[in-house]
This record gives sequence, C-alpha cells and structure tokens, in this order.
Amino acid sequence: MEVAVLLYSAITLIMICFYWDGLTNPWGMVCLRGITLGIMLVTNLIAHFCHLNGKDALWGGRLGTALRVLPYMVLLIWWYPETYDFCSQLPYKDHIFAGIDQTLFGCQPALEFDRLMPSAFWSEAFNMGYYAYYYLMAAVIVFYLIRRHQQFDKAIFCFISSFFIFYLIYEFLPVGGPQYYFKALSNLGYPADGSALPDIGYYFKTNTEMIVPEIKGIFSQLVIGAQEIGERPTAAFPSSHVGMSTVSMLLALSSGNRRLLWILMPFYLLLCCATVYIKAHYLIDSIAGFVTAVVLYFVMNKVYDKWRGQCK
Repeated sequence: MEVAVLLYSAITLIMICFYWDGLTNPWGMVCLRGITLGIMLVTNLIAHFCHLNGKDALWGGRLGTALRVLPYMVLLIWWYPETYDFCSQLPYKDHIFAGIDQTLFGCQPALEFDRLMPSAFWSEAFNMGYYAYYYLMAAVIVFYLIRRHQQFDKAIFCFISSFFIFYLIYEFLPVGGPQYYFKALSNLGYPADGSALPDIGYYFKTNTEMIVPEIKGIFSQLVIGAQEIGERPTAAFPSSHVGMSTVSMLLALSSGNRRLLWILMPFYLLLCCATVYIKAHYLIDSIAGFVTAVVLYFVMNKVYDKWRGQCK
C-alpha cells in the first residue's frame, strides 16, 4: 500500500511541476505530498522501534495496522479535489460522453431517470444508496482489519491502488458529468435537454455551477450538502462511485462472508442507480465504472501476488 501511495505521489508531483502556473495552490499540493512522506516515515520508524523492542505483536496487530492505514484513507478525500485542479487544465469531453448516451439509449438517462421516478420515496432511496458509498467501503475495510487480518494487506493494496488509478484517469480525461454539463448548456443559452451537445472546451476551468436537485428528504439533503462541500466538475468517467463500491463488493465476496455481502448488496444496487438518478454520471460512466472495477480488482490481485512472491 505504501509503495502505491509513493508512486501516486511521485506521478502527481511531476504533474504539479508541469501545470505549475495554471494551478491555484501548487505549493499546497507539494506540501501535501511532503506531509504524506512524513507520515510514512513516522509510522515506519515506530514499526522499526517496536521491532527492536520486541513489540511486534502490538504494532503488527490490528491497532498498529489501523494507525498505518488510516492517514492514507483520509488523504484520499484530500486528493480527490486535486483531480479537478489537474483535469481543468485540459478541454472537457462531456459532449462526447453525453453523445454516447444519446446514441446508445436515444435519450439522456441522467435527465430522464428522476422524471420517471419523481416520488420522494425513490428520491430518498437512491440518495440513501449514494450517501452509503463511504460507509460501504469503510465496512469492508474494517471487516478485513478485524476478521480477515491475514488478508488485510492484500485487500488494502487492491483498494488503494484501484482508487489511485481512477484518480489518474480523471486527471487526464476531463469529464464533469451531467449535473455540470447540462447546467453549463443552460447558462450558455443551449437547450439543456440533450438535443444539442456542443463542445464547451475549458468552460469548467472558471465555472463550477451545477444543477441542484430538489430536496425531498434527509438523504437528498445530506447528498446535496456533501456535494456543496467537496464536489467538483471532475471524476465523471468512469464512475468511481460504481467502480470503488464494486471493488469493495468483490472484496466482500472474496472474504467468504456471505452475511457481509448480502447486507451491503441493497446499498450497492441503490448506489449504482443513484449515480445516474442524481445526475452525477452519464449512464455510460456507470457502466464503464463497473467494467473498470472488475478489471482493476483482478489485475491488482495479480500484481500483489507477483510482487509479494518476488519479495519472498
């Protein structure tokens, strides 16, 4: 996991240097990588100290593992907005992916879904699923930490590495998503119904206004609140909500605990539907998120097995 963190930090540090003049806070981004390296040095020094003093059982146990992993789980939240800083240096491609939806489905599913199911019941159900994203992933990680500790290293490597690959895709493939794109079309005087899908280029570099759905209950309010705090016109294709929840479900399946799998399944299904229902993603984004996640899960497992085999 720590090697994956270092690789991502190094790649994005090069990108920071390349885009330096176009970034709003490049020094802050560099400092974040310095903090990451500092955290890694401190946790490894503590582990080395415990080893010298015969306390491996403490640091090598669940508490020590949690203390080593938790900072990087938190940093995922801090690294997410950076995908916007990077991708906004490039022209956006929403017209391509909205066009794919229009060609494949004859409409814009992100615009039609909530119109077909407008009731507060469905709105709350889908928003509950969308909001459960963080808790679904946390449940799987905590389960491995407590009940499958021998397999935790592999699970967290697969999880973190998959996240970083999604982030790297976003940084080189700027897609804001329907909640941003169709709001932009409306602001620019185009019909926001899918009948015109123009290329808006660098529009999102200076404009981040999005469609704000109607609040129909507590979960829709929670989702809107979370989006107002941390959402950006980025990370639409492929959907990491579908992708990382799928990776988490595959980890749950691999754990052999059917109870965990079936408890999480309703939230997972609602989450996948919600990505389109709340207009966060084009339907093609969600389909691609699922396919990408399955590929990443098996590739990262193979990479881990080969890597660990060479280390031994």
